[in-house]
Amino acid sequence: MQLFKQLDLTFPPGPSLVVLGRDFELERKGREMLQALGASELASSVHVEWNARLFSAAGRADFRRKLVSLNPRLREHDVAEIDRTLRHELAHLLAQFRAGRRRLAPHGTEWRKACRDLGIGDESRTHALPFPVQRRARRFLYQCPRCHKEFPRVRRIKRAVACLECCRKFNRGKFESSAQLRLAARES
Repeated sequence: MQLFKQLDLTFPPGPSLVVLGRDFELERKGREMLQALGASELASSVHVEWNARLFSAAGRADFRRKLVSLNPRLREHDVAEIDRTLRHELAHLLAQFRAGRRRLAPHGTEWRKACRDLGIGDESRTHALPFPVQRRARRFLYQCPRCHKEFPRVRRIKRAVACLECCRKFNRGKFESSAQLRLAARES
């Protein structure tokens, strides 16, 4: 069931000026969508920003900060792409809000349901926009001591992180200390 129409977003004519920081208009529209779905508590604290640090990602959602970050390159595309990306990221926040403290798969069933509720039931996990892809060397290799699955990372992990598959298998999705990732190798 599609509850929402495409957002009515207009940008000033002329050369595309990349404005960074909070976008109060998109924030307002995002809040309206969340409130219509009964997530008033989330809606009251959500923020939307344009973030130039995003390179290949169209957007990012940070549930802890209740923040949706959008790539300024989205403005080079049509308004429908901005609308779709905003809804995609709001779906991440909505899914986590509904789940509470339970850990979710980033694009799992809860996210899919939130996408349907936000009017983008056919949403894919990734975008197909021609953004430049920045490949970074994955200098850190972590490994799960239980299943021995490897996790190459660009940055060092600074907090306790465990293998999601093992957490689900051995501790009903909650943090399992015996599956905490350990540094296996480091490229100098």
